Amino acid sequence: MNGEKPLTSPLFPHPTPGTPALTGGRPGTPPLAREGRVGASGQQDAGRRPFVVAIDGPAASGKGTLARRLAEHFGFAHLDTGALYRATALLVLDESGDPADPAAATAAACRIDATRLTDPRLREDAVAGAASVVAAMPEVRSALLDLQRDFAANPPGSAHGSILDGRDIGTVVYPTADLKLFITATVETRASRRVQELQDQGATVIYETVLQDLTERDARDSRRQAAPLMAAPDAEIIDTTMLDIDVVFERAAALVARSLKEKGWQ
Repeated sequence: MNGEKPLTSPLFPHPTPGTPALTGGRPGTPPLAREGRVGASGQQDAGRRPFVVAIDGPAASGKGTLARRLAEHFGFAHLDTGALYRATALLVLDESGDPADPAAATAAACRIDATRLTDPRLREDAVAGAASVVAAMPEVRSALLDLQRDFAANPPGSAHGSILDGRDIGTVVYPTADLKLFITATVETRASRRVQELQDQGATVIYETVLQDLTERDARDSRRQAAPLMAAPDAEIIDTTMLDIDVVFERAAALVARSLKEKGWQ
């Protein structure tokens, strides 16, 4: 399905606290270490360039869960780019700053590294809300752009491909990705799944509150001037409203396998 489309709506539960935002490569390799640098030709110094998959979608769409599963299946490195913005927001909050202050947010973004991406507090609702605020700032997005592009072009360890999930991977961060997926679902479906996830964790939540939060985050993400959330013209769109996670994975994996074959990687 093609044609540049604005946000529709999303699915699977967020990762459990402590889930790495950066994965892939040989055990013991620092997540942001790079091997096989990309030269002027776009090829890695040793071997061909990595295969890049861009996965975008609105909040709670399940794109992160899907990205990790695909990365494990194909042996690719994975970067949860949303964790970069949550880490930025958390750093601002930890220093008693205002996430709405561009100077404070940009200064924090410039200090983000892999060690900050495994903090379990990144999944807290307050941090997620603040992350949506800092992510709308062009200065913050610019500060984190090179890190994301470097990961895609130079995945850690021995990985021969990379999968990045976020809001603007296929449109801004890596528009030349080999495959672009846009994962979505109705906001009501996403809210119901989010409520179930939180209840399974022992939290007391109100559906209407979760629904309002997701609706507001959708609006901020899709209406911001800097890299708004939308499906790239050449993205494959998967609406998960009526699908379970296994069906979504099978469809996405088939698309990756097809693209690998068409581009001569298999």
